[in-house]
Amino acid sequence: MVEKLGRRLEGRVAIVTGGGQGVGRGIARRFAREGAAILLAQRNAENGRQAVAELRSDFGIEAIFVKTDVTVREQVDAMIAAAVEQLGSIDILVNNAGGSFPKRLENHTDEDMGQGLDLNFWSSFWAMRAAFPYMKAKKWGRVINLGSLNGVNAHMFTAQYNIGKEAVRALTRTAAVEWGPHGITSNIICPAVSSPAGDIYMAANPEMMKAILQQIPRGKMGDAEADVGGVAAFLASDDAAHVNGTTQFVDGGSHVNGVAWRPDVED
Repeated sequence: MVEKLGRRLEGRVAIVTGGGQGVGRGIARRFAREGAAILLAQRNAENGRQAVAELRSDFGIEAIFVKTDVTVREQVDAMIAAAVEQLGSIDILVNNAGGSFPKRLENHTDEDMGQGLDLNFWSSFWAMRAAFPYMKAKKWGRVINLGSLNGVNAHMFTAQYNIGKEAVRALTRTAAVEWGPHGITSNIICPAVSSPAGDIYMAANPEMMKAILQQIPRGKMGDAEADVGGVAAFLASDDAAHVNGTTQFVDGGSHVNGVAWRPDVED
């Protein structure tokens, strides 16, 4: 049975990148509960199609899948165009796609850094730039970018990810200032929740995971749909019209004192 929430996003069109799994999937599901039409962008076509089928079945909303590699600008531009052509608009943009790998700073190559920036920074910039004219014309828009505690706290051995995510935070705050007069808000979410990719990473570093859980004031990892999705739905709604340029830590309080992030890496 579909939970009856406020339907705050009825009539809105949302794009969620990396929406076929993990945090992106949780956000897409929460948006669907609130009545939004969804364009789900995902590189893995099987995950994307399955997630869209579930959105339609579980919530009865309009949802489409667009296979997208967000590291390719032309595909990002095509994703925005598809939302307008097939769903009629673009109101909410969630830049969730991203990723990291453990490696010592001095061992990062130029290619490592370039790939990290393509995935974690340029993808968000390209999508925001392409969506802006449509949001400006409507005098209404919501940009929600996913940041990371790795960047905020400078966690060890994920330099390309840290740098890319902090660049997104600067981009988001700048957009908040420049685009605010057009009715467009831009905010960041830094989550600490369970996800398939995160679970694999933590399984490879069990002692680190044990220490992190002990240092999260809430005592556990969050849920992508209930916790991150709930905050994202608020930021995407009219209720958050005056929330702009902020970083929302959806992490159970782990950002306050930081956590013991030290994954195993090869020397």
